[in-house]
Amino acid sequence: MKKIALTVVSLLTLGLSTGFAAPINNLTQGETALGVIDDGFYIEHKMSDNLTLGLQKNDIYGQVNLNDNIRAIVGSRDYNSNSKVYVGAAINSPLAPSLDGYASLIGANDFKELQVGANYNLTHNLDVNFNYRSFMPDGGSNSNRTALGATLKF
Repeated sequence: MKKIALTVVSLLTLGLSTGFAAPINNLTQGETALGVIDDGFYIEHKMSDNLTLGLQKNDIYGQVNLNDNIRAIVGSRDYNSNSKVYVGAAINSPLAPSLDGYASLIGANDFKELQVGANYNLTHNLDVNFNYRSFMPDGGSNSNRTALGATLKF
């Protein structure tokens, strides 16, 4: 059953493009998260106790845990055919049993992105995510959207 679920999620993610930053996940060392959110996908891997590396179609990023609830974020986004380095931070906290809330803010010279959301644990390795994202480019119109997604951890 695990192989079938992983195959279905993999096939779905390979055909999708990214439109959102990945949600803030709680992973243990050596654990990988594969997720879909709205019209995008991402993969993250917890390399050590405090370092997580992630990849989306337009982003590559790292998260460094500063403590149990705060992370520093550094990444690079291919934005309008021009790669931009961004920095940011995220905070997460349990809200209720099986429900974690988070907020993240990243920014570069020409954009800022705010995301607020919650992950609900359906099982020990499957989360459902709901979030609000505000993308604020210096040139152009702001984009504010809500999204629903799912994350498989293995």
